[in-house]
Amino acid sequence: MLPAAITALISALSQLPGIGPRSAERIALHLVQAETGAVKQLAEALLSARERVRFCQVCGALTEPSPCAICADPRRDGSILCVVERPVDILSLEKSGTFHGKYHVLGGKISPLNGIQPEDLNIAGLEKRLGAEPIREIVLALGTDVEGDATGFYLAKRLAREGLSITRIAHGLPAGTGLEFADELTLSRALEGRRPL
Repeated sequence: MLPAAITALISALSQLPGIGPRSAERIALHLVQAETGAVKQLAEALLSARERVRFCQVCGALTEPSPCAICADPRRDGSILCVVERPVDILSLEKSGTFHGKYHVLGGKISPLNGIQPEDLNIAGLEKRLGAEPIREIVLALGTDVEGDATGFYLAKRLAREGLSITRIAHGLPAGTGLEFADELTLSRALEGRRPL
């Protein structure tokens, strides 16, 4: 039988994304046996990150200074704006090293079943940026589920205007995999998004 303090710690850790009950137990047992200084350092780092990190007032990315480093970087192409669902999506795109424009975080996707309507998203901020910045292309980098598709179609219709190109990232097969591992929808989108060699 574990002490109540460890059980409470396991319960708290298992609330974190990607941490199952067994992982939470291993982490909790490690922490209660670790040196006090190391545990205090971890606790201070958690509190410091929570207190200092905020959303960029321009794009919505996670940052300490606002505007964030991407919005403030004059080398970024301000004519291309990539629209993403969540701040962590920016991190994924940045790891690819292929996008050199700027970003805009919607804060979700339209989902009437979950009570999320267009006015619940940061679409007004996006429209404000279109009026103030020299944006010529919007790249929609949203999920491939029904809500992501609906949000993309809604944005394409609402934001359509002269001189603005609205595109969507291609959907297809993951690199390094075979056709036998792909579902029908993925294969269909891969064929629709084909381009000449």
